[in-house]
Amino acid sequence: MRAVVQRVSEASVIIDGSCYSRIGRGLLVLLGVQQEDTKDDLEWLAGKIARLRVFPDDEGVMNLSVAETGGEVMVVSQFTLLASTRKGNRPSYSRAAAPEAARPLYEQFVAVLAGMLGRPVATGQFGAMMQVHLVNDGPVTILIDSRLRE
Repeated sequence: MRAVVQRVSEASVIIDGSCYSRIGRGLLVLLGVQQEDTKDDLEWLAGKIARLRVFPDDEGVMNLSVAETGGEVMVVSQFTLLASTRKGNRPSYSRAAAPEAARPLYEQFVAVLAGMLGRPVATGQFGAMMQVHLVNDGPVTILIDSRLRE
């Protein structure tokens, strides 16, 4: 699994001109599911995101997690995170899991993350054409890949 994690002051997902979901201060997670991903990948990644210390403490040092700050989290599925641009100029998405395999892992990821945080996690709509609006706070943007474990 590959995730782009952005610290936001707000984020929303618009589908067909209507607001589907919205969060305030917290994390927007764009999530790509690879063909070989397993429950181990989603549990590791959810734990890493829940504990990621990217929020400032009282001294302004990024030392607090979203769990500690009570911030909100939104997870949006994005298969294009698995793009390969090795050959030519048209990205290949062959590493991305097929929708019938990716959807259950995406849904499990959201459920595991919500369990770790002890509160609901907002989402996009799997497979829908979405407009994602965000105000990146900082900006803070971090790429995490469960295959690299870094």
